[in-house]
Amino acid sequence: MIIRTAKHLGYPVKRVHAIFFMLTCLLSASFSVAQIEDFTYVTDQMLSNPPKGEWLSWRGTPAAWGFSPLDQINNENVDQLQLKWSFALDNTGAIQAAPLIHDGVMFIPSARGVIQALDAVTGDLHWEYRPAPPTEEFINSGAGNRAAVLPADAFAGVGRGVQKNIALYGEMIYASTETASIRAIDARSGLLVWETQVADPTLGYFYTAGPIIANGTLITGINGCDRYKDDVCFITGHDPETGEEKWRTSTVARPEDPGGDTWGDLPLRFRAGSDAWIAGSYDPHANLIYWGTAQAKPWARVVRGTDGDALYTNSTLALNPDNGEMLWYFQHIPGETLDMDEVFENILIDIDGRKSLFKMGKLGILWQLDRQTGEFIKATDIGYQNIVNLDPITGQITYRDGMIPRIGEELSMCPSTSGVKSWRAMAYSPKTSAMYIPITLNCELATFGPTERELGGGGAGPVRRINFHHPQSDGNLGEILALEIPSGEVKWRYRSRAPFNTAALTTAGGLVFAGDWNRTMSALDADNGELLWQVRLATSNQGFPISYSVNGKQYIAMPVGTGGASWSGSLPRELAPELSRPRSGSSIYVFALPD
Repeated sequence: MIIRTAKHLGYPVKRVHAIFFMLTCLLSASFSVAQIEDFTYVTDQMLSNPPKGEWLSWRGTPAAWGFSPLDQINNENVDQLQLKWSFALDNTGAIQAAPLIHDGVMFIPSARGVIQALDAVTGDLHWEYRPAPPTEEFINSGAGNRAAVLPADAFAGVGRGVQKNIALYGEMIYASTETASIRAIDARSGLLVWETQVADPTLGYFYTAGPIIANGTLITGINGCDRYKDDVCFITGHDPETGEEKWRTSTVARPEDPGGDTWGDLPLRFRAGSDAWIAGSYDPHANLIYWGTAQAKPWARVVRGTDGDALYTNSTLALNPDNGEMLWYFQHIPGETLDMDEVFENILIDIDGRKSLFKMGKLGILWQLDRQTGEFIKATDIGYQNIVNLDPITGQITYRDGMIPRIGEELSMCPSTSGVKSWRAMAYSPKTSAMYIPITLNCELATFGPTERELGGGGAGPVRRINFHHPQSDGNLGEILALEIPSGEVKWRYRSRAPFNTAALTTAGGLVFAGDWNRTMSALDADNGELLWQVRLATSNQGFPISYSVNGKQYIAMPVGTGGASWSGSLPRELAPELSRPRSGSSIYVFALPD
């Protein structure tokens, strides 16, 4: 289903009748205070090399460093930071926001598809896009599709309603939704331009990560693939002008595909998982996108019915953005069996003339791959896991004795299913040649149970979890770990009783910013880990902090919020009960030096 407004707002218009305009109004609601007049068209070149002070991609650039080249705020003056403004976000769901900055405007994704455009200097609202659920009138008109309506009893899905990131291109904001559609919203006015239904949400499909732009193609990875159905997870490429699908690449090898035998004799409907629930990265020189995939479902091999590698789960995929062709893949943990995701961000760095890709999954292993060929270069185990053995020469993973679960038998595993590392993205600083990684320190006693193998069933599989502190944690749940690149040597550690609950942000001012579950936002010295500044905010720091500048003044922005079905969010209540936080109050806080 593709819906367009009658006025196509600067893009070529196909035949659109007045009825489509009315039906679109039924589908979406926007609140506009003032249209943005001064808005520069965002090009592919601008995305690859953003103007200094702008934040045009979810991690700053398509290389996903999470690094700001701004240095007005530095390790000499960061203790003078002051709150400049704050703004309350949507409070009907989980917030894990990655804001964007362009032409002095902050575009911020909130829960349940809400997007707001704010003046990045004052915090004043320009416009708000707030989707309304489809009405029966819309559905019965014939223009709608019942697949676009999520029944009240539909499978909720882990993280459904989260909107981690949005994309900016041309004069449009692009977003993906909890009902498995993709939207284009006019960046000047906040009005819906088109919406494309990509998959059927009643089958469990939905999005948590938003799109990226690569060589003029809008690309998004789906999730909600853990329930058994006659289809699998995928990544799609779309025309950003029309929303029309250009290609679709499955992230599970079907029985007839190359690699199909790695699932044993399981039929297609029982090949679940391999969700692509974190946005990808893009190398414009190689013209390749890099996307991570999650583990197979159910988690335990014995429950899902195969001990094969289960391609292309827990892999990094390199795809041609023009046609979706898979140029190479690297499977980090073949046949994964304990919910140790490797789905997270891919950071693209050139090291000693070699074009490399770095990533870390739940096990806390930092991988370095050749991003042109997929060849293994190096892997560094930071030493917090007891599940697998790693061959540092080949990168081959083998499970340690007794670490493959059996139904009904308790297993002591480090980390817990929250992982050493999760969606809270690490950041790279070219100033220090180091990676800064938000870490969660805990373990669990896990007992896996059986599940029924039938359509609509599946999921993760029942697991009884008893969390406990990691033996090396000294009672702390959170850590920022600085690793030198490419050696993997530890530069420093900074620990916190509360788990860190945001991505890391690095700056040219020699700083690392991160926030924790206990409402605390911190600035650390990137060189030695010294705590330089802290502030308490309304509730948990949660999402992706950014830095930007307007009219020569640098700002630091931190989103806060709750929810998102993240394991580490429940850990403080069990392992640090003296800590507390409000369970609502999602907002954005912006700091700067005194005028």
